[in-house]
Amino acid sequence: MFSPANIGNKSLKNYFYGVKTCYLILGWCAMGLALAGIFLPLLPTTPFLLAAAWAFYRSSPALYRRLMEHPRLGPYIRNFREHRAIPLHVKVWSVGLIWLTILYCVFRVVDGWWWAQSGLLALAAALTWHILSFATLRRN
Repeated sequence: MFSPANIGNKSLKNYFYGVKTCYLILGWCAMGLALAGIFLPLLPTTPFLLAAAWAFYRSSPALYRRLMEHPRLGPYIRNFREHRAIPLHVKVWSVGLIWLTILYCVFRVVDGWWWAQSGLLALAAALTWHILSFATLRRN
């Protein structure tokens, strides 16, 4: 059975190095998805930024600090972690782009499939509800 007490110092060091490497890889993957989410309407940005911050916190204090101090991405993470709120302009853009994308897909991509159209409209409604269920962050 694995236990840190059962292994030597060098093995323990290698184990923690491997765990940190996994967190680092996870952080970069989450960061890539977050950056893609900025441009792709159905891919959320904030949850992936939160995941990247979580993984970087455990693997690289320098990358965590750099992410938190980033002028564009840092405020998203801080606002959501501290206030569990989304700025109004982000809500408007998110909901608008979701509906624009879904309606395009409903009328152009899956034009003959009523079940796919219904599913996409239900997805858009659920995403809208989810985004609007968070508090609105007001500027002071």
